[in-house]
Amino acid sequence: MNKQQELKDYQKQEDKMCLSQLLDKIEFSKTRNKIEHTDFLDMYQVALVENFLRKIKFKNYKLYGGYEEAERKMAIIYPEKYDEKMLEKNNSKIVKVVRILLSEEEWGKYSHRNYLGGIVKLGLKREKVGDIVVREEGADIITVEDFADILKQQLPSLTRFENSQISVEEIQNLQKREIKVEQVKIIVPSLRLDNFVSDLARTSRSKAVQIIDQERVFINGQNETKASKQVKLNDIITIRGKGRFVVKAFDGTTRSGRTVVMIEKYV
Repeated sequence: MNKQQELKDYQKQEDKMCLSQLLDKIEFSKTRNKIEHTDFLDMYQVALVENFLRKIKFKNYKLYGGYEEAERKMAIIYPEKYDEKMLEKNNSKIVKVVRILLSEEEWGKYSHRNYLGGIVKLGLKREKVGDIVVREEGADIITVEDFADILKQQLPSLTRFENSQISVEEIQNLQKREIKVEQVKIIVPSLRLDNFVSDLARTSRSKAVQIIDQERVFINGQNETKASKQVKLNDIITIRGKGRFVVKAFDGTTRSGRTVVMIEKYV
């Protein structure tokens, strides 16, 4: 495989680096006849990798984040001899859960930002950590297997977690939180994406365009950079840093011709 030829259409250095590392994993898997995997990828990188693998017609891969709804995922590359059952057996060798159980008086005190902020404060590598599943009594942090013990050892040094119980668990013991949604009604002048981002992120139209240009917006898991993109019924819109939203219904128009849209917001 000619790496330079495969990457010639990609202009961003960070994209080329991500895909170059992916090609290395593919080559290692072929030559060593074993499973290889990347670190955790964010939503933009997941879409980038998935589209690239389709482009080069490579099929022996799985995007895996520990559970079906995960936003951050790793690309697992495997030899042709592996089937789904064999891959599942290897999941626990690749991914672990670091569980933080807060002291009772601290239940409900911390958000996703607090847990992620603690990891960043410790100087630990973000790409080694997948989704952080937050519950009232604590959180489950999905990590690559060889990073779990490091995280377990270092988290208690943070004041916020000094009274917490911290353990390493198997990925199959992940405690997923119940998905909660709330109904939101927005009114948009048209079905352009920038109108939706403006309302959902509670910002100006010009700022919404900036957010889209910054590659922070995804429709059905695919990064979308066109502000004029037309939003459709049942589209899932994810705005990094703002949340995930589902377009549930177009509920008529106002006298001025604006469209009333019913949204489900994940909370």
